[in-house]
Amino acid sequence: MTTSTVTAPTAVPPAGAPAPARLRRRNRLAQWGFVAPAVLFMLLFFGYPLVRNVVMSFQHYTPKTFFTGEAPLNGFHNWSNVFQDALFGKALWHTLVFTAGSLLGQFCIGLALAVFFTRKFPLNGVLRSLILLPWLVPMVVSGIVWRRILDQDTGVLNSFLDTIGLGGHTPWLTDPHMALLSVILVNIWIGIPFNMVILYGGLQEVPRELYEAAALDGASAWRTFRSVTLPVLRPVITVVLVLGFMSTVKILDLILALTDGGPADATQTLGTLTYQNSFVRLDFGAGAVVGNVLILISAVFAVFYLRANRTEGK
Repeated sequence: MTTSTVTAPTAVPPAGAPAPARLRRRNRLAQWGFVAPAVLFMLLFFGYPLVRNVVMSFQHYTPKTFFTGEAPLNGFHNWSNVFQDALFGKALWHTLVFTAGSLLGQFCIGLALAVFFTRKFPLNGVLRSLILLPWLVPMVVSGIVWRRILDQDTGVLNSFLDTIGLGGHTPWLTDPHMALLSVILVNIWIGIPFNMVILYGGLQEVPRELYEAAALDGASAWRTFRSVTLPVLRPVITVVLVLGFMSTVKILDLILALTDGGPADATQTLGTLTYQNSFVRLDFGAGAVVGNVLILISAVFAVFYLRANRTEGK
């Protein structure tokens, strides 16, 4: 008895079909073709300014440079001058306080409003729309309006406080001990709508079954919020805080409109210090140094955020 072995026919690509290697190369080129515009945009509008700013921080860059093109390297001279300036330390501290206070106030009030609006009641949608107004108004306009409101002599707030007998001569923006707090409160007012909208959207995605299960277990409202709402809402909270940090740590226009960094540098932040070094004192090298410090702070925060997300995903 003989055993015959049948060999399966080898698949032959159709005539005219590209070879597998050529096909993979073509697919790779097509992928890069779609990505290339975004990469080019990032390099032109983010990469080049970033590199240029780093290089400028090591140059003696003056208004004369714009005409002559001469900007000799001066090593770490700009960095040394900035770090030895007492105003830099004050601006760094004010930036941290301003960012932390703004984020805390915006998030807590925004979350409370988001939870409040999850309940159905008349005019719910109208009130939510009205709360969005501070977010829609340009920040410079908000700063100018609030500067008039907080004026010590003619401001609406002091006039109201005087009417109800609570004193009407509070120097909201002219007292070094109160100016930073006033700026933080105004920024909280501006940022509440953004936090409320994002957190409200996240609350809509919490499964109702979890609340029903918590109610059957006899959990209180606070326990339900802590054990059900917050864990499910954690990814949304992370996004809100990260976006809030990125937009708050570099705020310039609001502070310029309210106090211009005063009084007595009480509201000077890294953003305003960058502006004043570059466009008031025309010390572009020092301005580039402070700008690089701001970029470094944002980068460190982004790294911690990515590592926390990676750990949470595992």
